[in-house]
Amino acid sequence: MQRNQTGDYRTSIAGGETVRAFVPRPLPPAPPLDLDPARQRLLERATLAVGRLDSVCTLLPDPQLFLYAYVRREAVLSSQIEGTQSSLSDLLLFELDEAPGMPFDDAQEVSNYVAALEHGMARLGEGFPLCNRLLREMHVHLMARGRGSDKAAGEFRRSQNWIGGTRPGNARFVPPPANEVEACMAALERYIHDDSAPVLVQAALAHVQFETIHPFLDGNGRLGRLLIALLLHRGGLLAQPLLYLSLYFKQHRPLYYDLLDRVRREGDWEAWLDFFLEGVEQTALGAVSTAQRLAGLFQQDRQRAQGGGRGAANILRVLDALRSRPLCSLKHLRQETGLTFPTAAKAMQTLVYLGIARELTGRRRNRLFIYDAYLAILNEGGEPL
Repeated sequence: MQRNQTGDYRTSIAGGETVRAFVPRPLPPAPPLDLDPARQRLLERATLAVGRLDSVCTLLPDPQLFLYAYVRREAVLSSQIEGTQSSLSDLLLFELDEAPGMPFDDAQEVSNYVAALEHGMARLGEGFPLCNRLLREMHVHLMARGRGSDKAAGEFRRSQNWIGGTRPGNARFVPPPANEVEACMAALERYIHDDSAPVLVQAALAHVQFETIHPFLDGNGRLGRLLIALLLHRGGLLAQPLLYLSLYFKQHRPLYYDLLDRVRREGDWEAWLDFFLEGVEQTALGAVSTAQRLAGLFQQDRQRAQGGGRGAANILRVLDALRSRPLCSLKHLRQETGLTFPTAAKAMQTLVYLGIARELTGRRRNRLFIYDAYLAILNEGGEPL
């Protein structure tokens, strides 16, 4: 369906230049989205795939284990889109007190992302609504420490920003002037509370609108991607935040930005929605496959560990602790298992001998161990750009 542009341009001064800043019209689009039979089928397939993902936790002995690592995988991917170079291993090392010296800004930025998501999920669990106040609270966590911590954390911007280019005049896109941000975000909040559209459609449109408003000085991309996960959880499609489109957006980055621009220039919401729903289906099915592969890996490695003779019970306890944190120290293993240091070290030595774990440091003291096969499955597509 052909529409005119989905907003209006306002002339303002930014960086000493006169610029045309784009102010989006409130959602939903007018005229309404064209949910033709082909698009309806795409919506149904995406919804079914999310439903399969929601039941994926039944495949794993402890769904929290999968959630712990999967959330961190997403944090790495989402931050990589913004230019960080941290890997999943870097983040897990950063979270260990025994491993100082990791690149601070990149790892801290990824760790902040985890904290922002966990805060948002906790607040929704308390019955707090998904609203602008919650987004501002999450932004505080997102920008708490490290790079960007001086960028007005938790506050809508009071100055003009722009996307792409070194100055407003050569930017790819200039979001609304600062004095329009509050009104734009109030309209987006009203749309988020309108449950008349299917949840996936609402999430697709809200993501574009948030990115178009770009309400903060920094962190908009990461928070805009988190908004999708929160909307699917709040809408009842996912009990846990297990659907993340960062890898899909990363793999199709030029098309992603082009489709956002087409919405703003031409009102082509349908092309964006098709792209979004295809990404939801692919991502959900990929997460199901990941969970199935991890379940198979855990079962296989437990069977191997059970052949450890009289020490098998202790080996299994250490393996279970390694599953909960696939990169850890003997100190952590002792805390998790309650075993003595010699017993935990002996059990870990057996896991290394079996090829299940690997020692990272080459030191005799303060050694760190990694569950290679587990991280390899999670880290697919998560290499730094």
